[in-house]
Amino acid sequence: MFDRFEEIRTFVAVVEAKGFKRAADRMGLVKSAVSRRIRDLEDRLGTRLFNRTTRGISLTGAGEAFYERGRKLLADLSEAEDQVSAGAQAAVGRLRVSAPVSFTVHCVAPVMHDFISRHPRLQVHIEENDRLVDIVSEGYDMAIRISRLKDSTLIQRRISTIRHVCCASPAYLDKHGRPRTPDDVRAHQGVAYGHVEPSRYWMFRDDVSVEARSTLVMNNGDALCAAAIAGCGLVIVPTFIAHRAIERGELEVVLDDHAREPVALYAVYPSSSHPPAKLRLFVDFLVARFGREPFWDEAIGGRKRKRARS
Repeated sequence: MFDRFEEIRTFVAVVEAKGFKRAADRMGLVKSAVSRRIRDLEDRLGTRLFNRTTRGISLTGAGEAFYERGRKLLADLSEAEDQVSAGAQAAVGRLRVSAPVSFTVHCVAPVMHDFISRHPRLQVHIEENDRLVDIVSEGYDMAIRISRLKDSTLIQRRISTIRHVCCASPAYLDKHGRPRTPDDVRAHQGVAYGHVEPSRYWMFRDDVSVEARSTLVMNNGDALCAAAIAGCGLVIVPTFIAHRAIERGELEVVLDDHAREPVALYAVYPSSSHPPAKLRLFVDFLVARFGREPFWDEAIGGRKRKRARS
């Protein structure tokens, strides 16, 4: 007989994903397997859990009651397993993480070998997405976010400091001049970031917002950096994206004295009296790797000090 806990896990996943197909994608299954598990569960219980229409699914009264009890049962099981594994300092199971695309590529992916080699029984699913996901309803264990976080029911743990720089290619600046004050930005071409309002993107110290003429808008920090290197104009990007191009001389920082205030990198996850060991160990790992002055800022700082001595 199929594991009853797996049936319940599948049912909870369908509810939280709001659909069979999305639940199947999250669980790494085909849709037909998820449908079969739900059908077998309903047959075993002798009641319908979902109302199915051409427009989607919704819970029946029995389904709502079973979801609340099933979710608590899975949480209690996870906590019981975790208390044992935590005592052995082991992380087991699957950890589903949402993280910004560029931060994952530049910072998280290069250090993951160290983490997974320490915890070979843990499977980490990192889904790169610059969209602000709903951790609970979309089934994530945690998210990595770069922001001034608002009050939230989520637990927030600070990982590191994120600084932004305004920069452009030396060739562009030689041709169009180097801005000395934020007001000078108005006379320049720029590449804007599509996930935020222009007034927020072109933000400098003391909340001064002065927009460049953005004839190009892109939705990824690496794309912004590449466009700036190619001479498209000014960009404002995090130093973890730009530092190598700055070190190589492909980008030049301007208006450094007017840089916006740093923000923080956070790990956020649902409130719990006993966070799973796999989550705690991963967040501790990120803090240990990036918690002091991050390597990308050390590199830029070293280049500035070197220029000052020369």
